[in-house]
Amino acid sequence: MPELPLLSLVDISKSFGGVHALRNVSLDVRRGEVHSLVGENGAGKSTLIKIVTGAHAPDCGEVVFDGQGIVHHDPVAARRRGIAVIYQQPALFPDLTVAENIALGLEAFQPLARVDWKRRREMAVELLQRIGANIRPDAVVGDLTMPEQQLVEIAKAIGANARLVIMDEPTASLSERETERLFAVIRALRQADVGVIYISHRLEELYQIADRVTVLRDGAVVFTGELKDVDRAKLIRYMVGRELSAVFPKQVAAIAEPVIELRDVGCRSAGIRNIDLCIRAGEIVALAGLVGAGRTELARVLFGVTLADAGQICLHGKQVRIDSPIRAVELGVAYVPEDRRRHGVILELPVAANVSLAILRQLSNYCRLHFRRERRLAEEMIQRLFVKTPSPGTPVGHLSGGNQQKVAVARWLATKPKLLILDEPTQGIDVGAKAEIHRLMSELAGRGMAILLISSELPEVLGMADRIAVMREGRIAGVLSRAEATQENILSLALGHVAA
Repeated sequence: MPELPLLSLVDISKSFGGVHALRNVSLDVRRGEVHSLVGENGAGKSTLIKIVTGAHAPDCGEVVFDGQGIVHHDPVAARRRGIAVIYQQPALFPDLTVAENIALGLEAFQPLARVDWKRRREMAVELLQRIGANIRPDAVVGDLTMPEQQLVEIAKAIGANARLVIMDEPTASLSERETERLFAVIRALRQADVGVIYISHRLEELYQIADRVTVLRDGAVVFTGELKDVDRAKLIRYMVGRELSAVFPKQVAAIAEPVIELRDVGCRSAGIRNIDLCIRAGEIVALAGLVGAGRTELARVLFGVTLADAGQICLHGKQVRIDSPIRAVELGVAYVPEDRRRHGVILELPVAANVSLAILRQLSNYCRLHFRRERRLAEEMIQRLFVKTPSPGTPVGHLSGGNQQKVAVARWLATKPKLLILDEPTQGIDVGAKAEIHRLMSELAGRGMAILLISSELPEVLGMADRIAVMREGRIAGVLSRAEATQENILSLALGHVAA
């Protein structure tokens, strides 16, 4: 007799105000299995996970855990049953220490009981060591980087001795080395018969770690099967209903005169030196390299966040000094940063206010903002970038990750830049939203804009760039043409070898 699944979802349906989020979804997770759940934003993944964790109740259908149907299910009951979830955005208390955050998720509340601070610290050290995280237990969480906070969340989930662990984009902000450590932890969970639901937009990761995959589209299951039996191109067709080539809609653009030229540019505080690079109108130049190679640091220098202390920066043939973001915008330089939730958009403000932030002076008269002009601008950008939002007045925090990224891009397009710097523009967004961002990049290059693309995803770099500059240890190790560029050549330069 076959062993019963650890988790079974049977004909789950859920609607919100007449909108069907899930339609008769059935899925099971076996003990010791890594089951990947994929789909575009809005496909129903988040709603399904909230039903598993008890945050939502299904309209119909059945949730079965460890052979027993669940009737009364809420987040507290889910944790007691051994269901743990790690979200893409860490749910930690920023003013508490790492050890305190971990303890809050693991210790049972006991009135008037004394806190065993030594035991708390020892437990945090042990869990952090298990996942290979070099983080001090007494560090304040608010002082940690996003990758470090993600590792704390993972340690907390491991410490709960969960029987089912749900990981929602767990590697979105992790380095390659940290990702490998996480995969080692997942393999250990698998050996301990723990079931794992793994959600990621990085499809290449799935083939390293997952056993089976379920694809959701428009709230329904369109495929479930062994991952080894479906290739990446077929997986994308299931997800978005179109071919892989549509994800990288690269168009040939007329490449004209140089927009920006860097001559021996360096910045001691940023760790970059001897940078020689030219980006022409209509050209997409990608910056590739390993984490810590200096790509974001170079972008911050070009946008005036950090001041260059060596070399020359020339825009349209004239040497300039970019000593602030305000000056950068005046010169026609725009920068969409990597962490959109912290630096790209203001989640509490509406779409219209986010789009207008960089050009408030142009929309104001005697310190009074023209709201009609602001709304017209927002409506134009919503239409141009296909932003899915109920209205320009909707808070950006209510939008999906892909639409938040489009709003971040819209803000800087409103400045009508000559050079657009995009730092990890498709990180953590679904395949459909990626295709739309890539389409926009090709369209902007076709109109004569120079684009500097920073990306850790080699398929994106190879699919969209005209030339690829590979950074290593704060320098440009080499520049490859589109014809010369292969994954092997890029990695050879990034690792310090000579490209073939």
